[in-house]
Amino acid sequence: MDLAFVESGLLEKHLDSDVISAERVAALLKRRGVLDGTPVYLDEETQMPVPPLCEFGGYLSTALLDRTTLKEYGRVIGRVDDHLVSLGSDVLSATESDLVSYRGHRTRWQKKPVGGAVWSRESFVLDDFYGFLVDRKVVSHRPARLAARGRNALAPRVRSSMDIRHLTFEQYRYFRDVGLGGQLPNAELNPAFRGWSPLRDRAGADIALGSGTRWREWSTVLLPEIGLWPGMPGGAAEFTVQACAKYGKDRLVYVPEDAVGSADLFCLLERPDIVRRAARTLERKARDLFVVGDVDVAGGRMRGVLDGVVREFEMSVMDAGLRRITVFEGEFGLEALTLFVCRGGLMPGADAWKSYRHRAWTRMKDLADETTPRLPSRRWRWHDLRHTYALRLLTYLENLLDGREPDLQARRRRHRSYLSGHIRHNPLLIVSRRLGHASPETTYQYLQYTDDLIDEFEAAFAGWVGHDEASYADIASHAMSSVEGGR
Repeated sequence: MDLAFVESGLLEKHLDSDVISAERVAALLKRRGVLDGTPVYLDEETQMPVPPLCEFGGYLSTALLDRTTLKEYGRVIGRVDDHLVSLGSDVLSATESDLVSYRGHRTRWQKKPVGGAVWSRESFVLDDFYGFLVDRKVVSHRPARLAARGRNALAPRVRSSMDIRHLTFEQYRYFRDVGLGGQLPNAELNPAFRGWSPLRDRAGADIALGSGTRWREWSTVLLPEIGLWPGMPGGAAEFTVQACAKYGKDRLVYVPEDAVGSADLFCLLERPDIVRRAARTLERKARDLFVVGDVDVAGGRMRGVLDGVVREFEMSVMDAGLRRITVFEGEFGLEALTLFVCRGGLMPGADAWKSYRHRAWTRMKDLADETTPRLPSRRWRWHDLRHTYALRLLTYLENLLDGREPDLQARRRRHRSYLSGHIRHNPLLIVSRRLGHASPETTYQYLQYTDDLIDEFEAAFAGWVGHDEASYADIASHAMSSVEGGR
């Protein structure tokens, strides 16, 4: 079975048929609500659609999943079918033992087995897929039996909690300035630095940390949203994020003045050169871009031409795909409306930001010396900055709420005086709202990281183990150091 994905933008360029026009196919896709990224499964010999599987692709599309998620879910079913074909079966006639074999292949036997989080996502897709087939009466029952406590043979064996990884102040400065910014550990310029656009990458880190937003939220921000637009006063920025937020849940994002200043520095020193070099390329692509002519900052809306039609959008409901192709007429010609741009003149994608992070990690390890803070045992992630934001804010609010009253009972009475006051001022609920968590239960998992108990451990185990010169803190520090030589 072959797997393809719907890409309506390619129709006009590549569809050459006397039977039906590209415009007609595009209109049909819109009418049926088929989104770009929807998986299409084709028979290898006839190249005809496989109806039950293609219907599942349409079902995923109607769930309004984003393009990346649609493709990933489609690939899961494609991988399962490829494995089952090697066993002489397929996804429509699979038995429980077939699917257990696939689980073993993915989690144990393949060249690079996947972890619990990846398998948890795949088992969810498989459960949804077979539930869909049962509802449509394509199969009579699910192949995997329901066992005790609602678990089935495909369920992950281990239920893991959130992988919360946060940074200290020293670690963050080292990541930002040495890894991303091209400096040496002593804050001098690194003459061997071969990175590109360090001010952009530093600004990305500052905005991610200062706002606590997810990667898809901060990396797609528009110039008017962050206040770097003609006529705007500057300073801290506040805007609504929705289409690029997880689950499409809207919330207000606050970016502090220092983080906006970091972005402003990028716009003054690096961005103009990137824009100037890419202007001619964007002019050639103008037909495929959303060319904005009017931006209503106060109303949070913009109007422009997309596919030859005048369209108007509210900024918060513009998804990442639309933001990536949004441009305006700037000083040098067409210019991306997103804050962050790469060499092509448009917004960097997921792979680009991943490569920036990987190269930064390599530089950080290569330049590590005796002044370098202890590096994590695993390569850092952009999401670590969100975790750091959450923990710093939560700790600060808790300390602020506790105040300096010597009477512990008085402080506790004040905290629980009124339910409305509890909801408004509770640090955990404030952080939960700022992070956009679907439930405060997710934020609860941060509580175990808000207290640094090394000093208490030191006192509790003083003199118990080791030599006089080896303290418990030394042992703990060594245990947490990188296996690969991080300090």
